This record gives sequence, structure tokens and C-alpha cells, in this order.
Amino acid sequence: MLLLLLALLLPLTACGPGTGSGTATATASRAPDAVEPLPVQPVPRLPATTPSADGRQVTVTSAERIIPLNGSLAELVFSLGLGPKVVARDVSTTFQQAAALPVITQAHDVSAEGVLSLHPTVVLADRSTGPAEAIDQIRAAGVPLLVLDDAKKLADVGPRIDTVAAALGVPDAGGQLKERTEQQITAARAAVPATDHRPKVAFLYLRGSASVYLLGGPASGAGSLIEAVGGEDAGTAAGLTGDFTPLTSEALVKAAPDAILVMSKGLDSVGGVDGLLKLPGVAQTPAGLDRRVVSIEDGQLLSYGPRTPQVLREITAQLHPAGAK
Repeated sequence: MLLLLLALLLPLTACGPGTGSGTATATASRAPDAVEPLPVQPVPRLPATTPSADGRQVTVTSAERIIPLNGSLAELVFSLGLGPKVVARDVSTTFQQAAALPVITQAHDVSAEGVLSLHPTVVLADRSTGPAEAIDQIRAAGVPLLVLDDAKKLADVGPRIDTVAAALGVPDAGGQLKERTEQQITAARAAVPATDHRPKVAFLYLRGSASVYLLGGPASGAGSLIEAVGGEDAGTAAGLTGDFTPLTSEALVKAAPDAILVMSKGLDSVGGVDGLLKLPGVAQTPAGLDRRVVSIEDGQLLSYGPRTPQVLREITAQLHPAGAK
């Protein structure tokens, strides 16, 4: 299911603003789509050997030409201060510092030829990266390729930073970035206003151009964020299993969310909040009746990395507008 979702992202990268009006989201607090690198660019100490999530041991001898194969990994590399060494990006890497880099994915399929044409010295991927044939082709060419487990919760942020930093030979920078990020996450959570009621929040994955409308369950990746800002994941509370289930009136009414969490381009793709209210069951929920919609940039929401504190602050500002600090 997650691979299908990734494949549907590309048609929306050029979407303009939605046509809905009256949205309850607090977009004024949204920060620019950019990463914050460490103040000093680290010098890699290599070679370094790191366990790959697919059971291999990967040895990196040079970090001069890095290719991260998704936006979350690119965010990590740039945040470590190694952005000048990145030579390509995938379609989900949308932040400002990477905008001029060549794109080496077709939809979300990696082009092995495109990767190899740029002569990388190390490639970073995760379990959702594919197709498998492209990964095999890159490795067969002798390029070190490290696979990381997909990040699905706040507890994954620190280990993910450690792994990438170790693989690139900058463990000290990784320690600094991890400490900074964990402190910022703690501060963001402390700023969540105390309430007597935990709002139920439904994560909806929307791709109007492909008529894909899904309700997130416990493995969607959004539950950890919802809980961190004082909410309750509505899909989990409704008894869903797995990552996503097709959106139906029955499923959404049963979930009865007080608020709906969406990716911004997904919201645009259905025509903004007005279009969202036309989807099955949405208008009949407490969230629909109140037009209570939380919209976060696609490349940031589920990245689980250095920009996760910013995501928590933005969700808090939109979910608790009267009490957010």
C-alpha cells in the first residue's frame, strides 16, 4: 500500500492552490520549505562500515558524491551539513536547498541509469525505495548503497540520524544533530496546550487526480505525531488495522474525527476544504461540521527527521489555535 501511495505523489508536485475557502487551518505559522544545516560542514572520516536494513554490511569509502533516494534521507544529509556533496534528488525532495539538483526518479521509481550517470560514491535508500531491479543494478556497478528501515514514529528519529551520520563518516555531527532535534521535539511537545479532551484526528491520504481516498490506520505513520500533539488517532480508535483503508462513509462516521489531518497537495487535489467536504462521510463528522482541517506540507509530514519539531509545532498551531504557545 505504501509503495502505491508514493507512486501517486508525482502528479501533484506541480498542483496549484486549492479552490476551497473557509479553511480552519492556521497556515500563517507555516515555515518555509527549507532545512536548517548544522553551522559547520563536517569532514567525513572514512571508510565506514554500517549494517544495512536488508542484512548487508555496506562500506563507504567516499562521501564526495551522495545520492539520497527520498526526501526524508535528503533532509537528513542536508541537515548534517553535507548538502554541497549531494548530486541528485528524487521527486519527493522538495525543500529549497535541493531545488536545483537533477531528479533521478520517474514517478517514484528509481532510474538506475540516471543514478549511475552521476557517478555517486554512496547512495542512501529505505525499504520503500524501488524497483528492486534498480537497487540491484546500482549495487552491481560497485556503488555502496545503504538501505534504512522506514521511519514510522518519533522514536525512529534519533536512530535514523545515527545510521546516516555513521555511514557518511560524520558520527560527531550526527550526535549534534540528534541532540538538537531531540531538544526541539521535547520543546514542541511541551508547548502543546493542556486540555481535558483529546481530539480524535483522522489522517486522510488524498490524491484526487487518481481518485485515491484513504483513511490512515495504526501503521500509517501519522499516529505518533497525533499522539505527541495531544490527540488520538481516529483510525486506530475505530479498530482499523494496517496502514490505510479505502475511505467510506461508514468507516469515517465510525472514526468520528474531531479534526482531519491531510497533506497540503492532497488537500489541493480535491479542491481544498470545500472539495474535501464532498468526499464520502466527511461532512457528517464533527471535523467536517466544524471545517477543522490540519494541512501540512507533503515532504515534511511523515519525514521523521530534523524537521519533525517544525511539523509538531504546525500541527499544534492548527489543532489547538486558541492555546498554542
